[in-house]
Amino acid sequence: MEIVAVKGQVRTDVGKKASKAVRNAGRVPCVIYGTEETLHFSIDPKEVKPLIYTPAFKLAEVEVDGTAHKCIVKDIQFHPVSDEIVHIDFLALTDGRKVKVEVPVGFQGVSPGMKLGGKLQQNLRRVKIKTTPEHLVDQLVLDVSHLELGQSVRVRDLQVSEGIEIMSPAGTPIATVEIPRALRSAASAASKEEGAEGDDE
Repeated sequence: MEIVAVKGQVRTDVGKKASKAVRNAGRVPCVIYGTEETLHFSIDPKEVKPLIYTPAFKLAEVEVDGTAHKCIVKDIQFHPVSDEIVHIDFLALTDGRKVKVEVPVGFQGVSPGMKLGGKLQQNLRRVKIKTTPEHLVDQLVLDVSHLELGQSVRVRDLQVSEGIEIMSPAGTPIATVEIPRALRSAASAASKEEGAEGDDE
């Protein structure tokens, strides 16, 4: 599990006016929940880029006032026009306390359908899980080596370690081996020919 180190500066003034002043100074107002007291602080936006602008699931180690907190990003607010980060909510991780997170799905194996020219089309990139920090994983892996042309794998097909509960709906398709247009056309032409031959008999 990759951990991104972030250094925060404590904020004593909170509220809209104070947050605006923080942003004008080129920093991002943030908060950490899940600690004894809610922590308000600011960060340099460059430090969180590897944490936010990535499809990977990473943890943050946020240092505020000399104390490090292992966290997950719970919510990010972006400016509607400039798309700059305007606020980040972090959630502190505590051993034994369950959290809900969304982790990416990876694939292993080559399916028979792909060998015939099919393309693996991913429908769902992240799956919501509920687990304790000690059981957190950075991705869930699906074996697709059994998929034929046109077949799908769903959330229910995921195999997870003990201590991890899947929260996403079980029937949601994660990936499908799509039949290429050329193969579909060939199959259609073949079935028409068979039909024509049947009419001649």
